Amino acid sequence: LFRSCRLGLRSSLVRAARRPSCYLRAPHGHRVLTMTDYREEQRNELEALESIYPDSFTVLSDAPISFTITVTSDAGENDDSVEATVKFTYVKKYPDEAPLYEIVSQENIEDEDATEIITCLDQQVEENLGMVMIFTLVSAIQEKLNEIVDRINTRREEEKVKKEKEAEEAEKVVFHGTPVTIEAFLSWKAKFEAELNELKRKKQIGRAH
Repeated sequence: LFRSCRLGLRSSLVRAARRPSCYLRAPHGHRVLTMTDYREEQRNELEALESIYPDSFTVLSDAPISFTITVTSDAGENDDSVEATVKFTYVKKYPDEAPLYEIVSQENIEDEDATEIITCLDQQVEENLGMVMIFTLVSAIQEKLNEIVDRINTRREEEKVKKEKEAEEAEKVVFHGTPVTIEAFLSWKAKFEAELNELKRKKQIGRAH
């Protein structure tokens, strides 16, 4: 039931994003919204977001409207998860102009991963100008976090295989000893004969005295 309600809220948000607001028609078919229209669109989206993300949504200020949403990845094979809290701020003419956004906290995320998330958001914003888009942006963040978890699991598995291989190689060396090559044998033989000759020489000197 909860999932059905949540999906219903998301569908409503998407429909609201595509539904035209009250606006004036400018030449060449461009819409001209009043500041009241922009504020209404922003308030409607804010209410929808609060319903969709009740446990991770926090309003920071009303003027300008600013809020955070904490996004957590799905759990990986070893219950690994990563998390990012993103701050969004509406500009006056949002959604016709891009909102401001930044990652304000992150868990188990490298700086390069955070940069990748911001780059993804830049692309999504460009594609969705003119429509309320925060739900779309959060969904994109969720996908990126899941990709990061997959990479963490892959790196851990590769490291595990590498360590197992190193342990096997070390065990072979201990069990079989160092392989004897012709070069190694000849070097040992020359050293042994030199030591043996030195011992003989010392004994001869001792007898002479």
